[in-house]
Amino acid sequence: MAKPFTPEDLIRFIYQETSPDEEAGLKAQLTADPGFLSQYQHLLEATLMLDAFKMDPSETSINLILEFSREQIEEASHA
Repeated sequence: MAKPFTPEDLIRFIYQETSPDEEAGLKAQLTADPGFLSQYQHLLEATLMLDAFKMDPSETSINLILEFSREQIEEASHA
């Protein structure tokens, strides 16, 4: 009996993180199961929308991280 695939498997499939055997099984289930195909389409749409967001940290955040790093280096050099 074939392994039942999960939404997590679909996400790995979308990001091309499945083995060739898993990929074949997922493709077969997508072809045979309209509900599974619908779930795949929703997840694909969601991942495409999330991937479209390109967020950069604020300059303040970068400066705080750099300041913290410098302090850690300074403390380590005095230890």
